[in-house]
Amino acid sequence: MVRLTLDLIAKNVGHKSRNEDDFGQYLQKITHLNLSDKNIDTIGVLSFCKNLKVLYLYDNQISQIQNLDFASNITHLYLQNNCISSIENLSSLKKLEKLYLGGNYITVVEGLDKIGEIRELHIESQHLPLGEKLLFDPVSLRSLAKSLSVLNISNNNIDELEELAVLENLSYLKAVDNQLQHMKDLKVVLNKWTKLRRMDLTGNPICQKPKYRDKVVVQSQTLESLDGKEIKEMERQFLMNWQASKTARKKSNERMTDEADSETSHPALAFHHSPSVEEKPNFLVLSQKHKIERKPLPRIRERKSQMKAQVEEASKVKAEGS
Repeated sequence: MVRLTLDLIAKNVGHKSRNEDDFGQYLQKITHLNLSDKNIDTIGVLSFCKNLKVLYLYDNQISQIQNLDFASNITHLYLQNNCISSIENLSSLKKLEKLYLGGNYITVVEGLDKIGEIRELHIESQHLPLGEKLLFDPVSLRSLAKSLSVLNISNNNIDELEELAVLENLSYLKAVDNQLQHMKDLKVVLNKWTKLRRMDLTGNPICQKPKYRDKVVVQSQTLESLDGKEIKEMERQFLMNWQASKTARKKSNERMTDEADSETSHPALAFHHSPSVEEKPNFLVLSQKHKIERKPLPRIRERKSQMKAQVEEASKVKAEGS
């Protein structure tokens, strides 16, 4: 294994002067230092590099973040694909803007609460214990709330995003190949992320849900790209109109159902309005239902026959008497 030392730096930057003073002055001037893929396992003393802004240490064997107290001017730190298990010793990097830690052994995102205003955090594809997911320290999340713009958490077995809702300035979320599957969880964060422009959830179970893309586009008014595909304003407007129409129909159906239930509960109210032809009640049915009894009409013909018989009987009696 190799320890990061001044000799290694001199060798890799190609400084040929044997004068230590010249080399010291050179180190004070450099702003970019590329020591990637050098089989380095320990970060040595780099205190001479006071003006260093960008440090490349990816693809090494580094197990601990250390000896960066001098690096108050660093803005970009590349530590991906090492053996780091803890985010630590970064409090001196007050100007750090972009931190790359993908492909390490980190299980908890922490230790970021004392850094200045970091804008990008790349912590994808951690080597996690079987069945575990990447966790987030609430203190660190709150410290990143107003500054973090880009977050890459891909391939970390993450199954929910609600705790990330505090990241109010997030403009790009990359969370591919995780375990996100609930639309209601996604709606919570989309309501909070009012500056979100790009989001990539490719490879999550939620992407297979019916109308997944339509629902996301309607939910986020600021999103310009979803899963690598541009969202055009015509598409959003069409979906919003469709959603508004669907909501209106649902409310109308609910109102009609409520009215029907009300009439069923209070039959006497059913005919308070003037019924149309279709609504006129069947009085025959109502008569039978309520058993309306009608008195029989007089039998006119029978009555006439009786009167005629009486007249004939009276005439007969009168004739016999005379």
